[in-house]
Amino acid sequence: MSEHVVPSYLGASPQDYERLGIKKGSIEPWEDGFRTTGGKGTYEWWYFDAHLSDGSKTVIVFFTKPLVDVGGPLAPYVTFTLDGPDGSHVEKEFHAPAQAYSSAKEGCDVQIGPNAFKGDLHSYTIHVEIEDVVCDVTLSGTAPPWRPETGYLLFGEHAEHYFAWLPSIPQGDVEATITIAGSTRRLTGIGYHDHNWGNVSPVSLMNHWYWARGKLGDYTLIAAQITAEKKYGYKPFPVFMLARHGEILADDGSKVSFSASDTHVDQETGKPVADTTSYDYIDGATRYSLIFHRKNTILRMKLVDTIHGIRHILARLIGFDGKFLRFTGDLTMDHYEDGKIVESERDEAIWEMMYFGHVRKE
Repeated sequence: MSEHVVPSYLGASPQDYERLGIKKGSIEPWEDGFRTTGGKGTYEWWYFDAHLSDGSKTVIVFFTKPLVDVGGPLAPYVTFTLDGPDGSHVEKEFHAPAQAYSSAKEGCDVQIGPNAFKGDLHSYTIHVEIEDVVCDVTLSGTAPPWRPETGYLLFGEHAEHYFAWLPSIPQGDVEATITIAGSTRRLTGIGYHDHNWGNVSPVSLMNHWYWARGKLGDYTLIAAQITAEKKYGYKPFPVFMLARHGEILADDGSKVSFSASDTHVDQETGKPVADTTSYDYIDGATRYSLIFHRKNTILRMKLVDTIHGIRHILARLIGFDGKFLRFTGDLTMDHYEDGKIVESERDEAIWEMMYFGHVRKE
């Protein structure tokens, strides 16, 4: 007897839009505001990354709580990483009591202790103070805010659970002032900001994902392959967005095929990692082929280490094995028309793999 597969789908119907109170093709500032209560049964984070003019890469994230502890109370924290072209790595976390957190509903305005993340879908300011690190960022959008349909992946017999995602600035110009141990650098660069939230632990919904964003010449791209958990039949959710000069050229996930190859087991995490991931978008005579080639793994994180106290012990006892990896490498894009290459682009990229569940036994 075959196992029952629980339904899951990307919210895209007129009924989904109406129920969620959002409009197709139109994104409003409140959508980047505080979308949950912050309490038990919710999680939320605001994410930023940038490629900077000195060759370094930085990632800043504001969390309402560890995403593997959705059942816990509000436990806000901020993470900051900076990877230099010389292989240097700075990684900081700031944990704050619940009373040190505030966030607006009408737009992005998040405060966690002295750290702040504010913006309006067009321009953002981020301020980070953690130990000997002080960082100030301005991000000005050069590509419009976007979401795959409603941005909600819905799970369950009655679509009662969800994972939501809003790429508020798929690409923008960055100015950053970063001070580490009294040494200050003023840099420019290209950045990205998105926002995620949900009402049940993603551990119970998703097995793993590959996610990437990048810039190639005049192009902006977002590409992801999300694989649901076993109870949802390991259903794949491809995500794809390609824009040029602020105009979206391609964003229909149903026209994307994903492949992962040159796979090996990462010795530190025990998870399979593909050195090559590919997204092939075909729409009639038009085809965009994107290929990511991994060069370095710049971050490895055990998700259990983001949980503290008794929940950390319990997570270890039940064998929770979630891992997060962040990669850098080369990205190539070939644009075909009627089977012939009409354009090719090459650049560096940053992408990630999140493994919530156990490795699937084929």
